[in-house]
Amino acid sequence: MKEKINNENFTDRDWEELASALSGENSNQPELLSNFTTDESMNIEKQWKELRNMNDNKEIDVDKAWNKVWSRMNETGNIPMKKNYGVILMRSSFLKIAAVALIMLSLGVAAFFLGSTNSLSKNIIVATDNNQKNYKIPLPDGSNIFLNRNTKLTYHANFGKHNRNVALSGEAFFEITHDAAKPFIIDAGKASVKVIGTSFNVITNNIDSAVEVFVQTGKVLIFNNSGTQNLVLEPGFVGTMDSKLSGKTQNNNPNYMAWNTGLLVYNGQTLDVVFKDLKRVYNMEIVADDPAILEETWTSPIDNLTQETIIRLICASFNLSFSKDGNIYHLAKK
Repeated sequence: MKEKINNENFTDRDWEELASALSGENSNQPELLSNFTTDESMNIEKQWKELRNMNDNKEIDVDKAWNKVWSRMNETGNIPMKKNYGVILMRSSFLKIAAVALIMLSLGVAAFFLGSTNSLSKNIIVATDNNQKNYKIPLPDGSNIFLNRNTKLTYHANFGKHNRNVALSGEAFFEITHDAAKPFIIDAGKASVKVIGTSFNVITNNIDSAVEVFVQTGKVLIFNNSGTQNLVLEPGFVGTMDSKLSGKTQNNNPNYMAWNTGLLVYNGQTLDVVFKDLKRVYNMEIVADDPAILEETWTSPIDNLTQETIIRLICASFNLSFSKDGNIYHLAKK
């Protein structure tokens, strides 16, 4: 039987440690965090997981959720009533952070509000990890954003009321609802993207650090942070921009958007090319023990298959065998 934690014995330093750990910072007291989140008398984790139904639009109303769990904890006598109101308010603030962190864990994606209680400035941050792609974010204006792996999107809680501004780090595909009075603007780090209504892909984490935009429909304007350079992109074009250089080319890669569609199409490309695409689209790391394997050509489409199916299909086609070391597939000739 777990020992019941007495909240009145928690020092201010304890609450600071809990807030630090649950908000993603380092903590020097892992046992304190473990006891706090698993304490049966408080039952915090269970209570917050019950609130998942409040997240239909992938946005969390923290105030509403917090009021609900605070009421439950108060009813069960887990919130000590003291005359030291400053300490109580501080604990309330720390517990809000804990509550939000628990919601993030239960949903598997970081979606939360940031901002002080005395400020109207609140942001919503949505982030994906290495195993998530095509994570859909419906915005209040009817636009949709699809996040690739390891991507973070930030936008204001009042998005669409005065403007339609977002910030992106990583890669995402945008389907933007037309609104001439409120252009959709993306802060992509080293450049910004401005549209009225269109569909396009944005990459901010290229190896060469340049922001890259591919336009599927409509027109897109890219401009650097100083405003000295800009590009207008039409459908089918890829534009790149950083603080010094810019340029655009016609897209000739039929698999450019495969991370979003899951469909890879080939007509005699070498396995070297195929393996690079599989890394980006399916998060597959494939190593050929014999370099000659990379020179074989591939002509079949790969359409939303599992990693196991893909690797077995490749081996059957070229009489190869495979072994797996962690997350890496090794191919060898039989």
